[in-house]
Amino acid sequence: MKTFIGPRLRRLRREAKQTQAEMAKTLGISNSYVNMLEKNERSVSVSVLLRLFEAYGVDWREIADEDDAATLTNLRTAFQDPLFDGQSPDLTQLRALMSHAPDVAQSFLQLHHAYRTVTDRLLVVGNASETDLNILRASPEAVVHDFFRDNRNHFPELEAAAAGFWEGERLDNDEVYAALKRRLKDRLGLTTRVVPVAEMPETLREYDDYNREVRLSEGLDHPNRVFQLAHTIGLIEQREVIDGILSRIDLDEPAGLNRCRVELANYFAASVLMPYEAFLKEALASKYDFAHLSLRFGVSFEQACHRATTLQRDAAQGVPLFFLRIDKAGNVTKRFNSTGFQLAEYGGACPRLDVHTCFRSPGSVVSQLVEMPDGGRFFVFSRTVDRPRFTRHSKDKRLVVALGCSVEHLDAIGYAEGLLRGTQKATEVGINCRICPRANCDQRAHNAMILNEPVDIRRRGATRYAT
Repeated sequence: MKTFIGPRLRRLRREAKQTQAEMAKTLGISNSYVNMLEKNERSVSVSVLLRLFEAYGVDWREIADEDDAATLTNLRTAFQDPLFDGQSPDLTQLRALMSHAPDVAQSFLQLHHAYRTVTDRLLVVGNASETDLNILRASPEAVVHDFFRDNRNHFPELEAAAAGFWEGERLDNDEVYAALKRRLKDRLGLTTRVVPVAEMPETLREYDDYNREVRLSEGLDHPNRVFQLAHTIGLIEQREVIDGILSRIDLDEPAGLNRCRVELANYFAASVLMPYEAFLKEALASKYDFAHLSLRFGVSFEQACHRATTLQRDAAQGVPLFFLRIDKAGNVTKRFNSTGFQLAEYGGACPRLDVHTCFRSPGSVVSQLVEMPDGGRFFVFSRTVDRPRFTRHSKDKRLVVALGCSVEHLDAIGYAEGLLRGTQKATEVGINCRICPRANCDQRAHNAMILNEPVDIRRRGATRYAT
């Protein structure tokens, strides 16, 4: 396959402050060849790519990768916005844009992100005072989500740190908790204490630097106690690594940076408790049986699901999955994505998703084949998980976690075995009613901003918004 690197090569030359003639001399090729490469009139050879690496210290994959998965997915998602009225460029055109004008592609994505942010915020700005107009900026949660998405929910620096955490020692699941307590004590001078709920009535874990103590609520079950200790170690021991990652995020608000720091420490904790190679091997062998995976690695069902979304290492990649956690009102309380599936950012996920029906059958896995408005098909499976309850009067804190993947990966998912026999029809879904183009959906909760057809007063459709 021919590889064109024109814009990337031009940017590299300008960063090196070289003329075409100077770059040609560095690479040992002719001036005209550099000129043709920059204009995409010639494809680059492997030998030239290797010289680029030797001369400029640039990974040839960064130069030659014409199918940047994250950018391509983001472009496809952006063009699915109803704003474009179905006039989306095809895949060939999008790849051509990325190849010939990558800066234009990135500028377009920034512009669309700004449009999406303003549109979302204008829904509530009518009730805002002048001092609240900063609501028009992207929320820290949205920035953190996009940052994880741009990194394919995979951070090699944290994976490398986690890989050396146990220093070659292999522990049984029932030994991990004690080993983490010893590490906190011996290396960091921190004692661990499980305290009564009455002592920390609204807190699950607290790191008290002044008293050199980590306090865990007795309301936490064993897997979550283990996870919280690993999380705390990550916050402290991996501070420099996490700081390095945070330096790449376009966010300067302390609240947002702390939010991202917590998520990165969670990532590290999951990597320690579920080592990459072992977890990937077991996930593939069990066909992503998360009940089995949670038992095998001594973690919770939700933790195993979340870990599965991070298996995006080059040459050792798992099934690309998205992850949603939803409460009984339909609010999305956590989301991670390494697929082309469009996730609801705020509340009101599509009611046609069977994820909502899980509350009727706690503990059972509910599976569904869905089709997005652009024709993309995904397999979604979900199950309830329970939050800690501390007293007899505590409200039910049950949530639902859902994972999904493109239908091309159905063979790898055991929960999809019924679909492989053709027993289920795809359900038409959207992101949420606010922007869904399915005008006559019988589950529509309110009219979408993009549907401007007036209601026919002589006719009552499936909903009061049907035209």
